[in-house]
Amino acid sequence: MLLDLFCAGALGYLLLGRVSEPRTLWLLRGYLLLVALGWLLQSYGNLPLTAKLIEALVLVCGLALAILLQGELRRLLELLGTGRLAVLMGSRPTDLQESGTVDLLVDTTAQLSKRRCGGLIVLDLGSDLRPEDFLNPGVTIDATLSVDLLLNLFSADSPLHDGAVLIQANRVASAGVILPLSRQSSFTRHGTRHLAALGLTERHDRCLCVVVSEESGTISMASQGRFERPITRERLRELLSEAVSRRQARTLPKSSLSGDHSDSTKRVRS
Repeated sequence: MLLDLFCAGALGYLLLGRVSEPRTLWLLRGYLLLVALGWLLQSYGNLPLTAKLIEALVLVCGLALAILLQGELRRLLELLGTGRLAVLMGSRPTDLQESGTVDLLVDTTAQLSKRRCGGLIVLDLGSDLRPEDFLNPGVTIDATLSVDLLLNLFSADSPLHDGAVLIQANRVASAGVILPLSRQSSFTRHGTRHLAALGLTERHDRCLCVVVSEESGTISMASQGRFERPITRERLRELLSEAVSRRQARTLPKSSLSGDHSDSTKRVRS
């Protein structure tokens, strides 16, 4: 019994720990509460009719969640199938420095927007993206991140300008990457870059996509299958800084957090 409760609790913690979108988290909490209620009624309650109704409700809600969360479930199966348990447990650090990477991305995006040069930048915040996650993995670059490098990759003369640039751990990992497109019918009027940004963030919740429109120079940012557009340079800086800080706070050990807190308290007292 204790082992069963421990395994069930660990599975519930794993599921809830991977969800960062509030509404999805509420849905999962409600569903798990319904499952727990059904188990209690079947195990300890003498209410067979109520237990049957709860069991039917759990089945219907499970089918509804499978439809609503098909992207997340597909990603979960992919991680289990490839054995990437470190990503599943959320233990992969970002190795991103907010003061450096964010400033470089904002400066690059601002220049691309000013020149009306299209661009699509993928920022990996712990999804551990691999070549098999893309329609075409592009060309491996593995170079230090810089504004000049990104501008050259997205220039019209570059053979890689139509694809995306993947940034991992403060480095340009690859360029000319072809991303999976989104199937959201409400965004069919947008260009290929926007659909690609949505398609990737629908499948990988720990990455961001920054898009610059070639026609209008409009800046957009996609996260978890949702767009915020149009945005200014300062708004982009704010969104990227929040995302990087939030991810770093999750991967930072509790001892470090308590140590930082105590240090800051000592400084305030002094």
